Amino acid sequence: MMEPDPNLDQQPANRVAGGFFIAAGLLGGAVAGVYFGEPSIGMVAGLGFGILVALGIWFRDRGKK
Repeated sequence: MMEPDPNLDQQPANRVAGGFFIAAGLLGGAVAGVYFGEPSIGMVAGLGFGILVALGIWFRDRGKK
């Protein structure tokens, strides 16, 4: 007779999503770029900032194992 796998009873770890910060960075960067007269540069800067925040969240969440 087979014994049940003890790993099947464990709940999956809750993960934090960082995609919101990428989207918010794009929108916020575009708005700030329009204010300063450079919407494209603002979007690129906002995207970069959002990606950095999302990566930071991912690394922090990854270390919780």
